[in-house]
Amino acid sequence: MKKLGFIGTGNMGGALILAAAKSNSENELLLADKIREKADALAEKTGGKVVDNLTVAAEADYIFLGVKPQMLKDTLEDIIPVLKNRKDRFVLVSMLAAFTCERICEAAGGNYPVIRIMPNTPAAIGEGMILYAPNPEVTEEEVFFFLDSMKEAGRFSPLPEKLIDAGASVAGCGPAFVDLFVEALADGGVTCGLPRAQAMEFAAQMVAGAAKLILESKKHPGQLKDEVCSPGGTTIQGVRALEKGGFRSAVTEAVIAAYEKNFDL
Repeated sequence: MKKLGFIGTGNMGGALILAAAKSNSENELLLADKIREKADALAEKTGGKVVDNLTVAAEADYIFLGVKPQMLKDTLEDIIPVLKNRKDRFVLVSMLAAFTCERICEAAGGNYPVIRIMPNTPAAIGEGMILYAPNPEVTEEEVFFFLDSMKEAGRFSPLPEKLIDAGASVAGCGPAFVDLFVEALADGGVTCGLPRAQAMEFAAQMVAGAAKLILESKKHPGQLKDEVCSPGGTTIQGVRALEKGGFRSAVTEAVIAAYEKNFDL
């Protein structure tokens, strides 16, 4: 049994806490958040223990940093002395956008083992896409344990750290883009007369099914699109309208904008 400590239990941290609770019930979960109610709610769901940041820093074998990038300095200032005084081994797990393993070590005041991850919110229901990159201080056994302890979060993909920001701009930011798309589809359905609840259900299930078809069939999305577009049919007319509105360009630009924001953090 190991202790997994979470500093920050917001949307992303909360998603991983839920996954950790499902992955291995023997591990102890330590939950810390400046908003106590958030940690309390997750503790009730997962059986975790609500503590403060110092306790996480002193006791956790894996310390998950789930705070916003602009909050990292203040968060680490309090726990740096605790980390330096530890005699046992621990791993920092960072989910901060734009912060490399090297920057995390600098901020934490030591050359510690760091696993940099970029999760997304569907991890809360086991459908996440989690990118990860360990620094050289992390052992293979520690990576294996991390993956096993978080296996219920979804798919994991190792990625060279230089590509993490690019990957996160697709997988990490993507759920928000998809949410906009689903909402827009539902709005279209309502405009055509569908009740709102059914329009939302139809749109969401369609997106889930289409995504699963891409993954399981391994067909190119363009091929799958062509298979739906009958000559002179309704779907190709809808595709034409999307192209006229610059749909593909807008999505590409959204990913690039998200990626470029990393350089400002």
